[in-house]
Amino acid sequence: MSGVPFHYIDLRTFCYATEDEARVQGALRQFLPDEVAIDRIENEGFNGDRIVVLSARVENADEIRHVLDELAAIDLDAIRTELEERVDENCSLFLRLDKQAAYGGRVERGPGIELRAKVEAYPAKKAAAIENAADALESRA
Repeated sequence: MSGVPFHYIDLRTFCYATEDEARVQGALRQFLPDEVAIDRIENEGFNGDRIVVLSARVENADEIRHVLDELAAIDLDAIRTELEERVDENCSLFLRLDKQAAYGGRVERGPGIELRAKVEAYPAKKAAAIENAADALESRA
């Protein structure tokens, strides 16, 4: 497939005061091409503790393909059966990835890293987005 049916993919995770920021960044980097920068925003939690938000956006086709290739390690068939719940009315696909597994070099579904992919759909309707996302996931399975 020369084109990919996504406008962009956003990845985001939190680094809490009890976590090593370099390790959390390494977990996020598991899904990203080397040249993609990770944005860092430092916040304060409810109890005054430090929370760092780490995020990255991939927009060009090669970078998006890289992220999709990394996701191929998980059960994409199962995700395809859940697309009705995972794609919203704004044509965004949502998925959670396990931060601890990613730090260990594995790709698994779970808590910690949020993935949001804006699906190309013409017309911009949920049904068209689901169909395009299913095709993209099927080509990677």
